[in-house]
Amino acid sequence: MSFFSILHPGSADGLPHYLAREPDYFRDLNLDQIVATLTAGRDAYDLKPFFQTPLDALDAIAYRQEVMRDVARRSTGDLVRAFGARMVRMRETATLAAKLHYRYQKARWFADAVEIYCEATQDLCDGLAADRPASRGLNALLGYLQSITASPPFRSLVKEARLLKAGLAAVRYDLLIRDASIAVRRRGPEADYTEDVEETFQRFRVGDVSAQAFKLPDYAEMNHIEAGILDRVALLYPKMFHELLAYAERNADYADARILAFDREIQFYLAYVDQMERMAVAGLPFCYPEVLSDSKSVRCEETFDLALAIKLVGENQPIVGNDFHLDGAERIFVVSGPNQGGKTTFARAFGQLHFLASLGCPVPGKAAQVFLFDRIFTHFEREESIHDLRGKLQDDLVRMHDILRDATPRSVVIMNEIFTSTALRDAIILGRKVLRKIIDLDALCVCVTFIDELATLGQKTVSAASTVVPRDPASRTYKIVRKPPDGRAYAVAIAQKYHLTYVDIRERLAS
Repeated sequence: MSFFSILHPGSADGLPHYLAREPDYFRDLNLDQIVATLTAGRDAYDLKPFFQTPLDALDAIAYRQEVMRDVARRSTGDLVRAFGARMVRMRETATLAAKLHYRYQKARWFADAVEIYCEATQDLCDGLAADRPASRGLNALLGYLQSITASPPFRSLVKEARLLKAGLAAVRYDLLIRDASIAVRRRGPEADYTEDVEETFQRFRVGDVSAQAFKLPDYAEMNHIEAGILDRVALLYPKMFHELLAYAERNADYADARILAFDREIQFYLAYVDQMERMAVAGLPFCYPEVLSDSKSVRCEETFDLALAIKLVGENQPIVGNDFHLDGAERIFVVSGPNQGGKTTFARAFGQLHFLASLGCPVPGKAAQVFLFDRIFTHFEREESIHDLRGKLQDDLVRMHDILRDATPRSVVIMNEIFTSTALRDAIILGRKVLRKIIDLDALCVCVTFIDELATLGQKTVSAASTVVPRDPASRTYKIVRKPPDGRAYAVAIAQKYHLTYVDIRERLAS
């Protein structure tokens, strides 16, 4: 198998067009928060396009899952992390070399960057060969690295770098300093007076004294005196320094483009593995989902909203997982129940689950089966805009019209509390029309609503509800379960709207 990318199988022509801008549904599903956490501290790699672009082929998803399993293993993960650390050093060294002003110094730093690159590439090749990864991606990379490191250009690069380093290390010279002048000459037959000086001053020793260490500044950039000395040393060893300059000129494009791309792309896996490990400390499971394109039966055990979990883990707060399944003809979850009970969180988790699976990543939960969607559409409440001069109801209708126009049977639609700005009767009529359109499309959907009547539109709809503690209805369990609507969701919504809840009434009486 030829190697082109660790993120995608096949040839360079088959690579996806990565999205520079986040999709419209990212903010509704809090995927923007997840991606921000994953990419934090890795700005130099520009990873967001990788995390913003879902895959549309099952083989590409399987390819990434295989690599992710390998990278999650400690031995393989350590290998690629060590490679990445060396490549950081290489880039820092090369960047500094480009900023330096004196040609011999620039060339010497350049040679250091080349040496770091060669050692990193060779060690990664040897390490993968010993580690024996299982994934197609890392095995293809290993084959590519073996061909690169065995090639005459690479061997010549390594050999020349070593000869240069040895040659420069053998350079010896004397500095003769008289008043304001410095003379440079080849190293002459000078006597070593170290022992004589130590013997002379030994008589003044009165006991052991503590060592005094002085740290002198060591700037990368030479000053004009150091540069002048180096120029004169180069005149003493013209062949050596001519070869140093020629080496830098010959090998300006020393780094292989695919190896450089791998260094960036492997960070996609490392970022996600690091996040899974942080979640594992809190006891939160991840699994490799089964992604299907020919079945819309979906299920997950103990899944959770990853964005919320990241926040709660940081605050040492517990996270509640949920199970769900859609089987046979079932396509739509109609989720009702008391406010602040986890309904919107459940809807977001459903969307996150499908999106993360489409990236080839493990998903929150103990086991999962999801559908390979073509697009995700979301309708969450938004503030009214003074720019479009539309009221809230009109805005809801326009946005839903656009979704229904563009959605296909392979789409996932997630709606959260639509048509809340109109009367109950109108909301029921509009909600039924929208859901029937989605039913006719046969698309997967989660609809969070206070309208119980939407849960009984046919065999494709499944009623689910957030639950409360039986003995304390004011306490939420944050569990979403399949159950018929209880008819109380809209009553609660009305009570809250008009400040007639139990808490509101008690506060009024107390005042």
